[in-house]
Amino acid sequence: MGDSQYSFSLTTFSPSGKLVQIEHALTAVGSGQTSLGIKASNGVVIATEKKLPSILVDEASVQKIQTLTSNIGVVYSGMGPDSRVLVRKSRKSAEQYYRLYKEPIPVTQLVRETAAVMQEFTQSGGVRPFGVSLLVAGFDDKGPQLYQVDPSGSYFSWKASAMGKNVSNAKTFLEKRYTEEMELDDAVHTAILTLKEGFEGQISSKNIEIGIIGTDKVFRILTPTEIDDYLQEVE
Repeated sequence: MGDSQYSFSLTTFSPSGKLVQIEHALTAVGSGQTSLGIKASNGVVIATEKKLPSILVDEASVQKIQTLTSNIGVVYSGMGPDSRVLVRKSRKSAEQYYRLYKEPIPVTQLVRETAAVMQEFTQSGGVRPFGVSLLVAGFDDKGPQLYQVDPSGSYFSWKASAMGKNVSNAKTFLEKRYTEEMELDDAVHTAILTLKEGFEGQISSKNIEIGIIGTDKVFRILTPTEIDDYLQEVE
């Protein structure tokens, strides 16, 4: 039977050394819409597909990129409801840090706190792992930073990364196009071109989201008008 007999147990290792429920969580991430992040020399950009399940859904009510603090933003691939729980917990951790130390939480520490929450859900009875991976973009005293956090609770700092159903094509494209001298505007252009790889249909400001943070250390989500301007520049 292999690992299948362990697939319903979260807290039991299979003979091959895997927690099979985490493998299933990664499958949920892999079936989610493509998201990516690029760390430029003077900032960070995160971008994602935003394909609605029906044309009747109000697009203004769907937002995949969220602000955690004034200088940190996050995008997810996988299960949206799971991401909302993590966003709420991350905001609470950031606020607690600010109340105690009267300064914004460092990006690395907020990522570590969020990853710890995700890891707890891999070893507790009666729960399941979060079916979501996060890309966290921030800018603090250490400069621009990009982290990816996976359902297992593991996290790494990246120069550029992608996740979701088109991850292999997106990462291959990023490996070819990425340079450490890349500036923020170039990173936005590269992010759009990466999303176009394997994108079904016409890409527009209605079906993608982009968030950026630069040297002003203020994370913001681009408006549809700004995205349209960038789309015209890459065509």
